[in-house]
Amino acid sequence: MTDQVTAATAPVAEEVGRMYDRMTLLAADFLGAEAAHGYNAHLGYWDTPESEFTFEEATDRLTDVMAERLRISAGDRLLDVGCGVGAPAVRLARRTGAAVTGISVSQEQVARANELARSTSLLEHVSFQRADAMRLPFADASFDSVFALESMPHMPDRAQVLREMRRVLRPGGRIVLTDFYRRPAPAPDVHPLRRTMGSTTAQLDEYPLLLRAAGLRFTEMLDITDETVHRSFAFLAEQAERMRLKLENPEATCYFNPQAVIDAPLLGYLLVVARRPERG
Repeated sequence: MTDQVTAATAPVAEEVGRMYDRMTLLAADFLGAEAAHGYNAHLGYWDTPESEFTFEEATDRLTDVMAERLRISAGDRLLDVGCGVGAPAVRLARRTGAAVTGISVSQEQVARANELARSTSLLEHVSFQRADAMRLPFADASFDSVFALESMPHMPDRAQVLREMRRVLRPGGRIVLTDFYRRPAPAPDVHPLRRTMGSTTAQLDEYPLLLRAAGLRFTEMLDITDETVHRSFAFLAEQAERMRLKLENPEATCYFNPQAVIDAPLLGYLLVVARRPERG
């Protein structure tokens, strides 16, 4: 493998936003009327190898696994960093009663997420806006919890984003996120993300250090690669084949058939939980 075009290049927010504008429009074309009902654009989670969840059920399950660690309830304020088209935020608001604010650098995603909120009569509990996680447009201690589902790989600087999350989080509040990490490779320059959508991977042992540097307390880190990556990639590949998708560029391929451009055995998937100390 020699193509490392974007693997080690820090994403640029504006480029990521435009990319997701394009991917959201492509997804809407493929899904047709179903897109109006919302959809999850993240991996699924199967608790056991024997789980019979469909992919759609498994993607909801991943949202729920993260929500269990948020410890939010009715009236709490939750920030969803990298909200996609809003399906996880709407699910969280409906199941917990929390007030959810979602942000994305994609204007197309924000528009569709707000339309989803209107269609589900949850506008009083869910709202979405275009914003950059590197410079969150919210006051200090504005939220009780922060949720980031597969958005960290697109961040230009994970440390800066974590500092911003801490700033807008109330003392004692929790952050729950997922991120991709690099598993052992046959050579140092071999990277799982070959030509992908403005993404980078983390180092497995760097999260406790990143969290501490951001003023956060490390709570939990789970390697959930086995529960997520391989079955998700296999499903998406089968779906792409079944739909006879003819994808003309690497970013579209990565979105709809990631195993075609990602070395899955080298890609790990983390669930990370942290909290802001009560003092400091």
